[in-house]
Amino acid sequence: MALLRRRHETEGTRYRMRERLIAIGDDFWIDTEDDRHAFKVNGKALRVRSTFVLETPSGDELLRIKEKKLRIHDTMELERDGKTIGTVKKALLTPLRQRFAIELSDGDELAAKGNIVDHEYEIERNGHTVAEVSKRWFRIRDTYGVEILPGQNEVLILAVTACIDEMSRG
Repeated sequence: MALLRRRHETEGTRYRMRERLIAIGDDFWIDTEDDRHAFKVNGKALRVRSTFVLETPSGDELLRIKEKKLRIHDTMELERDGKTIGTVKKALLTPLRQRFAIELSDGDELAAKGNIVDHEYEIERNGHTVAEVSKRWFRIRDTYGVEILPGQNEVLILAVTACIDEMSRG
């Protein structure tokens, strides 16, 4: 049985994530549609600010996600090997829709638009959808799916999704 009940057919990779995925001191798995552990989110305990590490199943660090305090807008930074590779910021808030801006160190930009609170949104690059997030694909409570189109940086998209999940709680 396929993970997603799709409106359209693509060859994208599909992942299953838990709502409220990350919490300080907690570890969670991001699974593939066939129930394999693809990535681990390691919530680092005893930190003043939120810090999470996206790892391979064997524990190799891929990206570090850090909350930035004392900013006007909620902000989280994505780091690889100690260097910031991207910043996720809350851009716009309306009653049912939010928008997040994702600025990458290579000058590229992504945007997440839709109903963030209900996990029904798209991540776009230059106006084209590169990933879709939906809770409707699952009957399991507190679970949502992320479908990433081919050719995209899956680790980056999943880290951005984890940031948005964390930032949309506050």
